[in-house]
Amino acid sequence: MEVVNPQKRKRDSAAAVDGDIDLSLLEAVEKSQSTVDVVDIRTLKKLVLSFERRLKENIEARLKYPNQPERFADSEVDLHDDLQKLKILAGAPELYPDLVNLNAILSILNLLSHENTDIAIDVVQLLQDLTDEDVLDDNDEPASILVESLIENNVLELLVQNLQRLSETDPDEMAAVYTTLATIENLIEVKPAVAELVCERTKLLRWLLGKIKIREFDGNKQYASEILAILLQNSMANQKRLGQMNGVDVVLQAVAMYKSKDPKSADEEEMLENLFDCLCCLLMPLENKERFVKAEGVELMIIIMKQKKSAYGSAIRALDFAMTKYPPACERFVDVLGLKTAFAAFMGKIPVNKKNKRERYQEELEERLISLIASLFGGILRGSRRERLLSKFVENECEKIDRLMELYMRYSDRVKAESRRMDQLELDDFEMDEEERYNRKLESGLYTLQLIAVLLGHLWCSEHPQMRARVDLLLKQQKLSRKDVKDILQEYHDNIGDLDGPEEKERAQGRIQKFISAL
Repeated sequence: MEVVNPQKRKRDSAAAVDGDIDLSLLEAVEKSQSTVDVVDIRTLKKLVLSFERRLKENIEARLKYPNQPERFADSEVDLHDDLQKLKILAGAPELYPDLVNLNAILSILNLLSHENTDIAIDVVQLLQDLTDEDVLDDNDEPASILVESLIENNVLELLVQNLQRLSETDPDEMAAVYTTLATIENLIEVKPAVAELVCERTKLLRWLLGKIKIREFDGNKQYASEILAILLQNSMANQKRLGQMNGVDVVLQAVAMYKSKDPKSADEEEMLENLFDCLCCLLMPLENKERFVKAEGVELMIIIMKQKKSAYGSAIRALDFAMTKYPPACERFVDVLGLKTAFAAFMGKIPVNKKNKRERYQEELEERLISLIASLFGGILRGSRRERLLSKFVENECEKIDRLMELYMRYSDRVKAESRRMDQLELDDFEMDEEERYNRKLESGLYTLQLIAVLLGHLWCSEHPQMRARVDLLLKQQKLSRKDVKDILQEYHDNIGDLDGPEEKERAQGRIQKFISAL
């Protein structure tokens, strides 16, 4: 199972409000165009020297007249102007190493703690401009040098401390919140290790949890959900850390707002998808699966499915993550009558809306449901729950087995078509090793086909005469035999990896071997 990575959006750095033209902005642009024609090392030194001078003047004025703002206001305007001028460096990222060598980074970053929030906001905007992905494209080395220097000089701690003092009732500070999150995303883009560093060194996770808790939707809540998903997607450490901070419960509360209503806009819909990405990432560590069950996450996902709103597919995905290799979640699912809801979806009774009319969406749901049912069989091995699960495949004249065989044929045809394509490529002198062939088959649907074969193995091992007779009949109708199912299981058996350790690999292979022998 993989979590879909949040889509990186293009962000507008400025927007006109109600169609008005910001004259001061035009003036600043004209001023910058008239003062700097070309950005070279000489220009850089001039800009840094001027900035350091303005900074020194401001510090002296504030020390000399601490209680007389009018006496240091002019020096603050000058400092603001010089910070704006430094933005031009974003047009010459090749000069970033020189900026670092001039020891300007520490002076710039210290202003994030400036008593005047406007100056701190200027710095945040400057940092976003300097680290913007469009600026850093094809400038890997200068980008890396800049980001390393920023991190050494505590950019993460200072950005988050400043973030905590910003008030979202003020439009400028609200915009600065967004810019801060954008800068953090830019830093992660250049140096992925920042995703864990920022959570180790700062209170960003706690701030993000606080943001997604708020009921009202806005652009910053959407962006907070996206950043949270980015921080969680490849980091077990962050997944565990957020779990310990009651993160599973908070994310469940955030998605629960949509259990009986749909998002009102595309942006709100994207935020909801981000929240489910967060939830699925959180469900990777075992201890968070336990928290999910205790927080009645299983019940909430079933309610969302029953309500048939836009989060329907995301709820199935979350249940799939929760129940994979975690029997208590499977048991709870059966106890709270989840089988009826899951098997209705398995039979194709999926709510229709604009989003899920797409063929690929329907297929993704099918694959999730097959994985979910396979987890149920793997997690519930005996007792009345097992009987209830098996009985689903007998009711209505074994219609669930008919559906299983329909899916078996579809995915089998796909995998065969991919094998023929690869054979043709090899005839055209395109060399492919066994591992690459196997991976391509997995991408074409082999993994889902293997899970279907596993489900047929479970049904066969139940020794239920009606189920066995139905499986044999359906195979015969397709001019197939049990050997075809055994071949798929054998390939699955031979390719089970040892990601969870050699003992778990041996156990998993033992389970598959049992099906092969029974068939």
